[in-house]
Amino acid sequence: MHVQLKLVLDTDPSAAWRALRSPTVMRELYAPLLSVGTGGETLWSNKVDEVPLSFAGVLPLGRQLITLEYDESSHAGVTILRDTGGPSTGPLSALRGWNHRMAISRAPDSGKPGGRPAGQHEDSGLPEQPLRTLLRDRLTFHGPAAGAFWYPLWAIWQWRGARLRSMAPNWAFDPELRAD
Repeated sequence: MHVQLKLVLDTDPSAAWRALRSPTVMRELYAPLLSVGTGGETLWSNKVDEVPLSFAGVLPLGRQLITLEYDESSHAGVTILRDTGGPSTGPLSALRGWNHRMAISRAPDSGKPGGRPAGQHEDSGLPEQPLRTLLRDRLTFHGPAAGAFWYPLWAIWQWRGARLRSMAPNWAFDPELRAD
């Protein structure tokens, strides 16, 4: 079974890639619904870690194994984060085959790297369009409880998508440079 999102985010791909690798962004993404104890790192590297999960910081939900791999070179213009960990304790530990894959690329409608839509000349007088990000986010899982958990995970994924859209414009931290 799987749940998935395909979203265009109002941020550039490099900012989105930094955000996906940030434990702070993960905590903010799920808050206040879920609390994720991710530690104090700034960016995750290829690693294995186990973190506690709780509902609203009050009701323990178990522990989540996070097993991260990054692929920045297999597909031109696409960066991929893959988590093959999965729930190790708690109700979700009845799921098997946890494979969470998030792919980041430039959104097709965000124009050329210079910011203009394809075919638009520099002297057209139209404002430049900022780079936007295409995020493909898919979680696959199976096991005896997969059917029972599909709808709750789907609902969380929809909420997650709304949170990603609202958070993304704040991820870029590179200031615009002006020619004075």
